[in-house]
Amino acid sequence: MLGIKIVRQNCKGLVETLGKYSYSVDAGLKFYIPVFQKIRIVELAMHPLRLQKYSVITQDNADIEASVTLNYHVTDAQKYTYENSDSVESMAQLVRGHLRDIIGRMDLNSALGSTSKINAELAAAIGDLTNIYGINVDRVNIDELTPSKEIQKAMDKQLTADRERVAAIAKAEGEARNIKLTTDAKNKALVETAQAQAQATKTRADAESYRIQKIQDALRSVDENYFKDQSISAFTTLAESDTNLIVLSKEDITNLGQVPVIKKLLEKS
Repeated sequence: MLGIKIVRQNCKGLVETLGKYSYSVDAGLKFYIPVFQKIRIVELAMHPLRLQKYSVITQDNADIEASVTLNYHVTDAQKYTYENSDSVESMAQLVRGHLRDIIGRMDLNSALGSTSKINAELAAAIGDLTNIYGINVDRVNIDELTPSKEIQKAMDKQLTADRERVAAIAKAEGEARNIKLTTDAKNKALVETAQAQAQATKTRADAESYRIQKIQDALRSVDENYFKDQSISAFTTLAESDTNLIVLSKEDITNLGQVPVIKKLLEKS
């Protein structure tokens, strides 16, 4: 009497005779001899695996917890089943060991900021596990690297101190910039005021110089009669005022006396 076993797609059947591996069969309907034979099914499809958080020590003795996920599939059903009692756990231990070695050569800051680099190094270190466990790791990823609570508190304090320092520097720079702008504005105002005053003084001086020049030009163009007329006007004004005393030389009096109006004023005086 024969037994019937269906090997599903993407699976491999391992035929055991009296407890010993005999041969492998592919997917499909398979027959075997009950009692004497057994068909063990091994899945070849990809499996996800999440490794629980575990402690890793960095080069600067910082304790962090690592969480890793990976995808693997069985490449050699015989090795996977018979050459290791738990190939998946052995693979997980190998991944943990390589991760400890990689992070152990990095300081805390480098480890926390280089997950992509760690992923690449870990994938290269694991390589092809087919020859050992009949398994191939298709993808490995560091999900999380978490510092211990004590280190996290210290990092938070450092971060707060850095933020306060940056804020203090920014405030001081802002105040210094404000003082500079205010000083520059005052200096500019003083310079502009001085320039305006100098320009006004120059304008007044130019105007006065122009006025004097015009008077001088006018005086050069008048004849003797103009000065006589001015003298007559001055004597007339003097005669009508309370203070009518004037001191002149004899020659000036003689010359002015020749003017009829002046002569009458002198005689009246």
